[in-house]
Amino acid sequence: MPETLVSKSSSPEKNKGTYDPFLRGPFPVGVQTQSAQDAERNRTFNVEIWYPAAERYVGDDFAAATQDKFALRNGQRHQNAIRDAAARAGTNPLVLYSHAAVQHRRTATFLTTHLASHGYLVAALDHSESIVPELWRHANETPEQKQVRCDKIIKNRVPDLEFLLDFMLGFWPSEAQIDPAQIAVAGHSAGGWTALAAPDADRRIRAIVAHAPGGASNPRPGVLPVKLTFAWGRDVPTMLLVAENDVCLPLRGMREIFSRTPATKRMIILRRADHMHFMDDVEELHEGFRTASMPPELQELQKEMLPVSKLTPAREAHLFARGLTLAHLDVHLKKSEGAQKFLRGDIEHELRVRGVEAINYNP
Repeated sequence: MPETLVSKSSSPEKNKGTYDPFLRGPFPVGVQTQSAQDAERNRTFNVEIWYPAAERYVGDDFAAATQDKFALRNGQRHQNAIRDAAARAGTNPLVLYSHAAVQHRRTATFLTTHLASHGYLVAALDHSESIVPELWRHANETPEQKQVRCDKIIKNRVPDLEFLLDFMLGFWPSEAQIDPAQIAVAGHSAGGWTALAAPDADRRIRAIVAHAPGGASNPRPGVLPVKLTFAWGRDVPTMLLVAENDVCLPLRGMREIFSRTPATKRMIILRRADHMHFMDDVEELHEGFRTASMPPELQELQKEMLPVSKLTPAREAHLFARGLTLAHLDVHLKKSEGAQKFLRGDIEHELRVRGVEAINYNP
């Protein structure tokens, strides 16, 4: 996991009067896993929930002996959170996080723990394609079978998110309560598309942050052919955080999505970054995809990918994504004056002085 800047003593907005969304927030972070039964679709989801923890846990979420560890197929990971810590009492905005296709709920803990440290509840589930065998890719799959499977994956995405929201509002038993008027969605790749598609179906969503989202009109072979209708019927303030060298979801598609977004909006481009820069373990995932044995349609993508050594380091990418995501949510959920001033300022400069090169897109 990347090193995270820590501020334990006070809120960044109160620290010498300066708002800094890149710093860790004032609260230690707890994490729980809940089991959620969807009776309508007859499936059980594991739900990961990050939340502000009680003050007695300060520092424990960064200590190797006490922070949470979990197993993935490629080994053990850790996150800056304490498993089953007592929650800090209070009412908090809720952020739903939607992961990339065939990934998992803990794919961006650099972000989810950061938001929780600033007083957000964050919830993520393993989307249906990660837990339902009929949605898994099988050997010798015909093109027709693949099309049917992909259609089912797409069809389940937004219902998964709506189920997660209903579960959190109805069954989250904690001292850390949810403000039902302050709900946002963040997501990456297919999860970014899910975030942008969800307001078509659910009017409870008040803000969106989409990291390198799907949904452009001409997706590359091997990428889920998701579509966006943008039938929101209201302003849902949206931030797109995208990658300059994204091979899977190229920048031209991000510009198209941005131009179609019917809301208060902003897009910021991370220089020298590819698609995996919005996930934990950037280097491992990028090189794993670039060098793995892949179907023919994905081999073309592999040929275009730069070695990770020629791209932005994970620490800088994570600083970019977590700081800007937080600032957008602080403006549109918490109505933070400090966040508003920050986003009205010179964002490129604020990133540059922290070692991050980015473009504040203004067509």
